[in-house]
Amino acid sequence: MSGLGLSMKSLRRHRLRTVLAIIGIAISAAMLLDMVMLSGGIEKTFAELLMAKGYQIRLSPKGTLPFDTEATLSAAARTVETLRGDQTIEAAGAVLGTSLYGQAEDSLVTLFGYGIQPEAQGLYWLQQGSDLSPGDTTGVLLSAAAASLLESIIGDTVTLVSKLDPQVVAGAVSRKMVVRGLVRWVYDYRGQPSVGTVLPVMQAITYGGREDRASLILVKARDDHAAAGVAARLRQEFPRLEVYSVADLVLFFKQRLVYFRQLSYILGSISLIVSVLLIATLLTITVNERLGEIATLRAIGIGRSTIVRQILIEGAVLTGIGAALGMALGLGTARYLDSILTSFPGLPAAFSFFVPRRESLATAGLVLLLSGSLAGLYPAWLAARAPIAATLRSEAT
Repeated sequence: MSGLGLSMKSLRRHRLRTVLAIIGIAISAAMLLDMVMLSGGIEKTFAELLMAKGYQIRLSPKGTLPFDTEATLSAAARTVETLRGDQTIEAAGAVLGTSLYGQAEDSLVTLFGYGIQPEAQGLYWLQQGSDLSPGDTTGVLLSAAAASLLESIIGDTVTLVSKLDPQVVAGAVSRKMVVRGLVRWVYDYRGQPSVGTVLPVMQAITYGGREDRASLILVKARDDHAAAGVAARLRQEFPRLEVYSVADLVLFFKQRLVYFRQLSYILGSISLIVSVLLIATLLTITVNERLGEIATLRAIGIGRSTIVRQILIEGAVLTGIGAALGMALGLGTARYLDSILTSFPGLPAAFSFFVPRRESLATAGLVLLLSGSLAGLYPAWLAARAPIAATLRSEAT
């Protein structure tokens, strides 16, 4: 009989014990997989979010991160014009983010407003209707949540209000806009009511049209591989602004959420240790129960290497079955945990903590399989060093 056949026969002798061990390994494998997905998923999904529309560089006010504060940069139009004249830059567009209100029957609802330059926008995907044109001063784009709050559809007229006077609950600045389309904003959190107009209109609503301000400027380099070099050069050309590449922003994000990575490393290590101890304990008990059988096999000429190989195969089989079940369990629990974590306020709806990737599955499976196989080394050593004569005599008495 082959080593695998002997191992399966041995495991079937104590089926309940084997099943319980496989369940324990599956739970540990699921936790390990989830932690591997968490440790790399945050970084990957944030980078993908930033690159959703292909803009690799952000310019924001000095000392701030994009949209991190309400600070704005001045002379936005002149800065964008300068950037568009750069031969290494494919597109550049300014964005103004601000809070405003919308008229819904006899009440006002709170909205978030984007002022964008449609010819170079990296903030939304059009879902229904038509996009804005650069000179469209009467059109507005709505998110699904905003359309629901304002009870509006494409073609309706909505009223946007800013500079609310709390004493009379009225806006000092209001503007009637026609709904051109429904869009999905890249960085909106789940259910966020957002609206978008061309930049001059949002500037007029916010500042009365007297200031050319923006929250950030998005820049797309012609060559993705040259983006870091373009960002470095822009830092010298615009010393009064902060210039970030996607790699810079991912680094800042990782520093802010470092506790998630630490948590994933700790829990992943614990799950791996539990798996190793569980497999080693089960195999050690099995070897101690089978010492007489092992000594008999040795007495009839079965070599130590065969005995060791059989024990290691048992560990690998347990690990393989448990890991396969754990992968399915881990994917299910990851989806559930992700739905909880992504419900935190302020997180973009497109953000995900647990990202199931082929590399994650391969890494978790390989680490677990290797560790499970190594967990059989001590029981295999016990089986190989058992004295034949003394063991047979002990079994006989």
